[in-house]
Amino acid sequence: MRLVGRNDLMLLAGLTVALFVIFVEPVARLIEYAREIEQARGLQLLPGLVILTGVYIFYQLRKRHEIRALALAAEADAHQARAREGETARLVEFGRALALTRSQDEDSIRSAVTEHLPRLAPGRSGWVMLRMDGIWQPLVTLGEVRLADLERAARRAVLGEVGVVEAGAAADACFPMIAGGAPLGVLGVASQPPLTEHQHGILMTASALLGAAVKNAQLFKEIHENSVRDALTGCSNRKHALEVIDVELRRAWRSQQPLSLIMFDLDHFKRINDEYGHLCGDAVLSAVGQRMTAVLRGSDLKCRYGGEEFLILLPDTPLAGAQRVAETLRRELEENPVRWNADVIGVTASFGIATASAGEVEVSPLIGRADAALYLAKQEGRNCVRVAEVRAAIA
Repeated sequence: MRLVGRNDLMLLAGLTVALFVIFVEPVARLIEYAREIEQARGLQLLPGLVILTGVYIFYQLRKRHEIRALALAAEADAHQARAREGETARLVEFGRALALTRSQDEDSIRSAVTEHLPRLAPGRSGWVMLRMDGIWQPLVTLGEVRLADLERAARRAVLGEVGVVEAGAAADACFPMIAGGAPLGVLGVASQPPLTEHQHGILMTASALLGAAVKNAQLFKEIHENSVRDALTGCSNRKHALEVIDVELRRAWRSQQPLSLIMFDLDHFKRINDEYGHLCGDAVLSAVGQRMTAVLRGSDLKCRYGGEEFLILLPDTPLAGAQRVAETLRRELEENPVRWNADVIGVTASFGIATASAGEVEVSPLIGRADAALYLAKQEGRNCVRVAEVRAAIA
C-alpha cells in the first residue's frame, strides 16, 4: 500500500522548485542573517539546522515505512482471516452433507466425500481408506494414487504415525478416523505445499466427522441386517423375503425374464431335536445356512420360511437352472453331515420348485405351487427334487 504515488512525487518536486525560485532571495538574506548571528554570538546555526532537518526527514521516512508495513500486515491478516472463514464454511457444509439422512450408507458417504474433499483440500490429491472386517478398502481416491501405497500409509497412520506419512513416491498428510476408540479408516491429502496450522485443524475435524458418519452407517446397516435376517442361519426372515419376492415378480413381469422359486424342508428334523437336543438342531440349521451361501449366487435370496423350512428365490432363472441349483444343494446337504460332539448327523432335504408364469405378479400362488411340489417330494420318499405343474400364462 503506497502512501505517496509517482504523480505525488512529481508534484512535490515541482512545488519545491517553484518555492525555491520564489523565495531564493529571501532565503539568501536569511542565510546571510544567520551567518551574522553566528559571528556575533559564536553559534553554529546552519549545521544544527541541517542536522535537525536530516533527522526529521529520516523520522518521516521511517514512520511512513512503519505505516506501510502495518498496512501490509493488516491486509495479509484480513486475507488469511477470509481464507480461514472460507475453509471453516466448507467444513460446515461437509458436516451437513454427512449429517443428512441419506448419508446412512457407504454410497452416500462416498458421494459426500467426493464432492467436498476437493473443497477442503483444493489443488491436492486426496483419498479415504476404510478398514472393513480387518481389510483395507478404498472409499474415495482423487488424483494419481496406488492402492497398495495407500494401504501401507493407512496402516502406518492408524498405528500412531499421525501427520506426514509416505504414500508411494509422494508424502501424504494422514488423519486417522477414530470412533469409539477404534480406527475405522484414514483420510489422506498431499502434504505439498505444506498445510497451514488452520488447514491441519480443518482436516483433522473433517476426519473426525467422517469417522462418526462411517460408524453411524455401520450401525445403521447392522440394525437393518438384524431386522431382516435370521441370526442362526444368515437367511432373510419371512416378512422381508415376501417383500423381495413381490418386487422381483413385478420386475420379471416388466422385463419378461424368468423367475423360479425353490422351497425345501429338512427331512426328519424333529427326530434330530428329540434325539440330540435343540442345540444340535440349531447347529444343523446353521450348517444348512452355510451350505446355501456356498451354493447360491449373490443375487439369489435365501429365506428361513419357518422352523426347518426354507425358500430360495432365483431371479432370471428358468426351470432347468432352478433344478440344477436344487439338485446341487440337495447333494451338498447329503454329502456333508453335521458333526455334533462325538456324533455325525446325516442331513437330507426334500425340494419343490415352481416357476413364475408370464404375467404372474401374485406371491401366494407361486409359493403355493412350490409347497405342493415339496409335499410331492415328501410323498415320494424324501431327499429328492420335484417340480410343480407349469401354470398357464396369464393374459
